Amino acid sequence: MQPDRIADDRRLLAYLGAAMIAGGQPVHEVEDELKSVATAMGHPLAQIGATPTGLTLGLEPGSAATFESVDGPMRLDQSAVVAEVRRGLVARTLSVDEAFARLGTLRSLPHHYPQWVQDVSWSVIAVGIAMLLQPGWPNIAAAAIGGVVVMLLVKLARRVRLAATLLPTIAAFAVGTGVFAAAQAGWLDGPLRTLLAPLAVLLPGALMVTGMSELAAGAMVAGSSRLTFGTVQLLLFSLGILAATSALGVAPDMLVNERVNQLGWWGPPVGLALICVGVCLNEGASMRLLPAIGLVVAAAFGAQLAGQHLAGAVLGGFLGAIAGSLGASLVASVRPQLPRLVVFLPAFWVLVPGSLGLLSVTSVGIDPEQGARTVVDVAAVICALALGLLFGSALAQAVTGRVERRRRPR
Repeated sequence: MQPDRIADDRRLLAYLGAAMIAGGQPVHEVEDELKSVATAMGHPLAQIGATPTGLTLGLEPGSAATFESVDGPMRLDQSAVVAEVRRGLVARTLSVDEAFARLGTLRSLPHHYPQWVQDVSWSVIAVGIAMLLQPGWPNIAAAAIGGVVVMLLVKLARRVRLAATLLPTIAAFAVGTGVFAAAQAGWLDGPLRTLLAPLAVLLPGALMVTGMSELAAGAMVAGSSRLTFGTVQLLLFSLGILAATSALGVAPDMLVNERVNQLGWWGPPVGLALICVGVCLNEGASMRLLPAIGLVVAAAFGAQLAGQHLAGAVLGGFLGAIAGSLGASLVASVRPQLPRLVVFLPAFWVLVPGSLGLLSVTSVGIDPEQGARTVVDVAAVICALALGLLFGSALAQAVTGRVERRRRPR
């Protein structure tokens, strides 16, 4: 093989791997899938070391290696392109030059929807989450307004570095001040759960569950770093909420984990639908993916509710993660043009207990004894979700492998 060809293959694989990490995949999955791509390209001895911030890759032991850093997260539509490139390279229907061309334009890929639609999507997601967490009409209205506040702060953080660093604290303080002030005026009940709806998009729940699954799979550096970063983010959010309670002199009875329900049985299904639509609009995913995303989200949420009814939040998280991971893989096997990660991530964001983690860390500052017990409970749920992801992935590999073997001509 020509030296120039080897260098091009190495750079392509490194760039592809970095894009997969940016899309939110656990590093052990990135390494496994990238090795299959390298083997298809004629490099079965490739060595890959992935972390949440970058990837080092060599095509054989003792050869030159390339490092590619991760330039920030990718939208779902960009992750879909990455999945298409990976499938094309494995199937050998895509040349190296074509793959370079597609990956090289990823960051400049225009959003599917106009800016005003993206802005509205923040409130759509917040309203959907409020219909799950705190389904009361005043609470939903407060969540919609909070979604606008969070959207404006995120835009500010993209332009001002200091605001980006302090975004969790600033957002929690701004939303918390408004929600607690409304509760003090008697406009709504259960303010603590209400303020979580607009903040949930920023919470690191998915990050922490991904980190736990990486630890369980043996990726110790990646897993521990994600868990540490996620814990610090939760502390910053909690600092903002505690600052808001101190500034307003909020009474302790307003900080109780109280749930109101003014919508009835139809609230959660409509909330899930709004979350799916909002995520597609915000992340640039095509609406043709919406039925598949909705199906997987419904399966994951239904399994989670069933588990919670049978034995509590731990079993609910475990069953929900299995259903989401397995469902996304089955959908992708039936319709290969639908990327598994893109179909699964919205369900993952519905399942993750980031909001519960914020509740627990906030309650530590209010009632240390009760908060400590809640922290243990949330840690158990995170572990259950991570194990559910691993079980779901293993089941999916077994099922899809059998289906593929049956499809092959004999």
